[in-house]
Amino acid sequence: MNLTRREFVASVPLSVAALPPTAAAEEWPRVNLGLLIYSYGIRARAEKDQGFADPLRFLRFAQQRGAAAIQIPLGVQPEADAHAIRRAAERAAMAIEGIVAPPADNRAGLDRFTAEITTAKNCGATVVRTVMLGGRRYETFTHAEDYTAFAQQAEAMLQRAEPVAKKHGVHLAVENHKDFRTDELLDLLQAISSEFVGVCIDTGNNLALLEEAQTTITALAPYGRTVHLKDVGVEEAPEGFRLAEVPLGQGVLDLKAIIGTIHKAHPKIRFQLEMITRDPLAIPCLTEKYWATLDRVPARQLARMLAFVRQNTRKEPLPRINQLSAKEQYAVEDANVRESFAYIAKTGIIPKP
Repeated sequence: MNLTRREFVASVPLSVAALPPTAAAEEWPRVNLGLLIYSYGIRARAEKDQGFADPLRFLRFAQQRGAAAIQIPLGVQPEADAHAIRRAAERAAMAIEGIVAPPADNRAGLDRFTAEITTAKNCGATVVRTVMLGGRRYETFTHAEDYTAFAQQAEAMLQRAEPVAKKHGVHLAVENHKDFRTDELLDLLQAISSEFVGVCIDTGNNLALLEEAQTTITALAPYGRTVHLKDVGVEEAPEGFRLAEVPLGQGVLDLKAIIGTIHKAHPKIRFQLEMITRDPLAIPCLTEKYWATLDRVPARQLARMLAFVRQNTRKEPLPRINQLSAKEQYAVEDANVRESFAYIAKTGIIPKP
């Protein structure tokens, strides 16, 4: 966009962020890109009591922003309400994907998971994204055996989940969520060995585990069920480096090559924008704790990643938002999503269905 971020924030009273959603509808062209609820995390938290993350409301919101699909937790809905969501999506010619946690090792956990998969099916979702670890591997674990126990638990949870997904014809998409390196995630999928358990391919996460993006994408593409499409910026830091989502086309990822690789493997896969507006994440790969569960990673991969970061560190610091007011954060978040959709509309790098 032509305005600087500071100028955009100053213009908020006249901007899209200050208007009701319907007022901005005409400004967002329709593109073949979905909208992940996490791209509006700031707004979702601020408007929790107003039901921003209600599936029907978010569907309308995403439609006004030009999205072809949404990905959102659908929860457990009465059948009639789920069918209403499905009909609304069909009228809007949009697709719905769900988000669900895997089942815990008890009856209540399996019942909850089954109810959410049933709701997803009734809403028209054929894919639901899940994660095995809510946090980041290098922040969560301090001993190698902790990670081993986690990996065993993850396999057990997916073994419980697979028959439910298969019964309802809903595909589970396990995200590479800064928990498994690519070979570890592939080992997990091969242990489950089901067409109903695949991958939610996040295009940037594995940089935090010292993997080159295209290498990760090439390996995971055959197992893809959905995509969290993001671009990232990097900068050097004393403890390693920092990583942050930036609007599509403004980061270090070769999005055209990434999209091409995934689309070649799965021509009908959906790309969901994940543009999380937040302060950069620290990747402390020069600290001892980081290596507690990553001792198998070759030193050359660390060297390559640090060299990559040094070569691609931006002249200006990565954006920080925690010091901004709530109004300013709203504006920056909306601008980041707007710029990402505009990039896809301009470049056309996501093939039409």
